[in-house]
Amino acid sequence: MSPVSGSGRLVLAATPLGDSRDASPRLTDALAGAEVIAAEDTRRLRALATALGVSPSGKVVSFYDAVETSRIPALIEAMTNGSTVLLVTDAGMPSVSDPGYRLVTACIAEKIPVTCLPGPSAVTTALAVSGLPCDRFTFEGFAPRKSGERGRWLAELAEERRTAVFFESPHRLADTLAQAVEVLGGDRSAAVCRELTKTYEEVRRGGLAELAAWAADGVRGEITVVVGPAAPTETDLPALVTKVRARVDNGERLKTVVAEIAEAAGVSKKALYDASL
Repeated sequence: MSPVSGSGRLVLAATPLGDSRDASPRLTDALAGAEVIAAEDTRRLRALATALGVSPSGKVVSFYDAVETSRIPALIEAMTNGSTVLLVTDAGMPSVSDPGYRLVTACIAEKIPVTCLPGPSAVTTALAVSGLPCDRFTFEGFAPRKSGERGRWLAELAEERRTAVFFESPHRLADTLAQAVEVLGGDRSAAVCRELTKTYEEVRRGGLAELAAWAADGVRGEITVVVGPAAPTETDLPALVTKVRARVDNGERLKTVVAEIAEAAGVSKKALYDASL
């Protein structure tokens, strides 16, 4: 599918989580050269530009949740007429629990090129420093606000075999962790990452019960929570053995298959090998 004739493009740009020195040279160049900058918070954009020593030459428009849909037609028109639109949110990558998704889909529908300036992300930063398995993970966005919805959401994570990452507001963190103890168990490994990359960055690691007790007195700042995968149980072995036998029947070596499946499922290689014989 080729782009429309004479069109500009949409550039999604990741911005620093807190330390302006994390901004890439490409972001600085883009801020200086884009014809239009769509910013989640124009004041924060100006502050970032000042910190980077750059003066945006293009038009700056607000692009936050409440106005996102209404802003899209004008931005599409600008790109169709040849302008580059730079989309920045307050911190991290646009579209990841931030405005941007609707604009991206609108550009795709209009055959307008979309590209990205990669950079900081609270999701992967928290995952990396959590000390929890990160070969497979799920991002859950913001935890539900209401207790009932949050309980049902946590129940879905009870048997999740991937590490889960989600955002939470500081004033709801204590309640969410306390409810997670009830649903997931106090021993479930987790990490609470606070103020990532900022002066008062803090990473608390431990069981959910320990973290809930810590958060009970109140926590401030931007919060990202990482919850480790559910521990595999012996009842999982029959299903895993079925997978092993299917691949062995297709000609693969038993030891190789067992090693791969055991590692992916987080179970003992010996236990799976013995059960497969």
